[in-house]
Amino acid sequence: MVARSDPALAPRRIEARRAEIIAEIAALGPPLPGSLVERRTRCGTEGCRCRADPPQLHGPYLSWTRKVDNRTVTRTLNAEQAQRCQEGIDNARRLRRLVAELENLALHEIEGTAARTRR
Repeated sequence: MVARSDPALAPRRIEARRAEIIAEIAALGPPLPGSLVERRTRCGTEGCRCRADPPQLHGPYLSWTRKVDNRTVTRTLNAEQAQRCQEGIDNARRLRRLVAELENLALHEIEGTAARTRR
């Protein structure tokens, strides 16, 4: 990632990195919003081990949580689904980092152009 404090980057270097980022984005798998968490729960059955002292909670249950129409939606997944879901979530995070880097490159390009015109 290009730091904002770097001196003006050469236009060729900016364009080369931009091309690399675009290739990385094209190679990404499908991005998936949300997060994957492992949950343990307590049931309502009297005398269950989850009510003991110390409690032995049920689970782990893997849950995928995301926002849909401004509401939180949670879905319980099996191990295979969770693995595929985690790959998509990782792709989404990588995509956000790459887009942020593209934005930084554009800022360097604009700031470099502005600095050259002031001279």
